[in-house]
Amino acid sequence: MSEGYQMPRSARDELDGIIYLPRLCDKIRKHRAGILHPEFHTNLGLGMDLWTCQFLGVDYNDLKAKIIEGDTDENVLTWARKNGVTRPDYEKAWFSAYMKNRGFRDDLSKRLAKRKKENPDTDRDDILTFMDYIEVDEGRSL
Repeated sequence: MSEGYQMPRSARDELDGIIYLPRLCDKIRKHRAGILHPEFHTNLGLGMDLWTCQFLGVDYNDLKAKIIEGDTDENVLTWARKNGVTRPDYEKAWFSAYMKNRGFRDDLSKRLAKRKKENPDTDRDDILTFMDYIEVDEGRSL
């Protein structure tokens, strides 16, 4: 990672049972501050960012605007619940399981296998999901 850039927080971080939301907020803040590595720029608002917004029932650009205004993660979640969809606990559990298991024997398995092979540090048998991959790729342990 180039000097001056920072990694976003863990994809596994949760806020009130919503996995990934703290990372999404962190990526937007770091991008705005110019400290998010350019390798993350292409997928801003896509993939897990998009799935999280879809789960919350809000548009990515609207969520991004709230974060850029300076709202805390907690206030962003409150805003999303007011303007999107409030989910019952069983749906939060479903979404968490969905996010944690992307890449494991699903439509993204081949993409995960390809990504793992691109780096000797991630070409490991214990990396079974994209969340595992992200943790190791960004220097965190499983």
